[in-house]
Amino acid sequence: MREFNHFHIEVQLKELKVINNLLVILNFIITRLHRNFFPILATVYNFTNNYLLTIMDRRDFLKTLAAAGAIVSVKSSGMMDVMASTIPSSSSAATDNADLAAIMNGEPAPMLEAAMKELGGIGRFIKKGDKIVIKPNIGWDRTPELAGNTNPDLLVALIKMCQDAGAAEIKVFDHTCDNWTRCYDHSGIEAAVKKAGATMVHAHEQSSYQQVDIPNAKTLKSAQVHKAIIECDKWINVPVLKNHGGALMTCAMKNHMGIVWDRRAFHSRGLHQCIADICTYKPAVLHIVDAYRTVATNGPQGRSASDVVLTKALFASPDIVAVDTAAGKFFTQVNKSIRFEDIEHIPDAQKLGLGTMDLESINVKRVRL
Repeated sequence: MREFNHFHIEVQLKELKVINNLLVILNFIITRLHRNFFPILATVYNFTNNYLLTIMDRRDFLKTLAAAGAIVSVKSSGMMDVMASTIPSSSSAATDNADLAAIMNGEPAPMLEAAMKELGGIGRFIKKGDKIVIKPNIGWDRTPELAGNTNPDLLVALIKMCQDAGAAEIKVFDHTCDNWTRCYDHSGIEAAVKKAGATMVHAHEQSSYQQVDIPNAKTLKSAQVHKAIIECDKWINVPVLKNHGGALMTCAMKNHMGIVWDRRAFHSRGLHQCIADICTYKPAVLHIVDAYRTVATNGPQGRSASDVVLTKALFASPDIVAVDTAAGKFFTQVNKSIRFEDIEHIPDAQKLGLGTMDLESINVKRVRL
């Protein structure tokens, strides 16, 4: 075992500061240069990020931070201990399909494959001939490295699965916050979706929405919902896990704000309850939470790479309350300034009968790749 002393701490902190500064500079360049340079810069960024995670073992890395009281831009991704302590394993038989899958330490596509294996396969949710919608988060003019939007690699893998299941039509959209053309482009999602053979749908015009009643809601009794959601056979909700100023956390429930036209009503009438309410309208058949990179602070879009943590996780479940509970407990370990019990829309949704927060009562499978 290597000796851990003050000199060792000082050396490692110097290494961290140098790498932190490099990542901040790369982020500045990535967000300002022409998109043709993105792949090259992203490769350099990821190499530097991965180097940070290998220059020291995870135990020494955490000791260094604890001893120095330091906060650095990119933190260790060793979150399996968090997963183990916050998300219980199920005692159900190994042959049972999971109600919730929590996958760790992989790339987006392999983690999705592992999750779907535990859940019983995509055929459990999508049938031949289904016209489906995949609803990611594409709200912000951010590149994939900045984690403001759903990872495009995850979407490509999901589209391929749905195609293999026999889906007749696959549409992808989000009601963006930033300029929609820049969000669709710079997120990498539009190009990835089209290359995979699915259809991107715009959501920036009110004519794309239709007023609907939400009879099971407590406060938000009606809303203008995107016609793609109204007209599809089934839809899959694919949010990115991240910090949010008002809701505290963006996850499966919060991602529903991207299917409605007037989001101001949510803020004026009670954000948490309205988030829970909209989830009662035509529930998605599956929720897949992208936690490969997580905007831990200054969400929902983050200010720079210093807000991003490489967490390499994925959560999937047909139960929106359970998946937000699992992801929420995970997130509040990434950002410990946020208390899980303060994310009020999760218990609000449970009260509406949308699922369970009691992870001990369902079949949860945790997998480390």
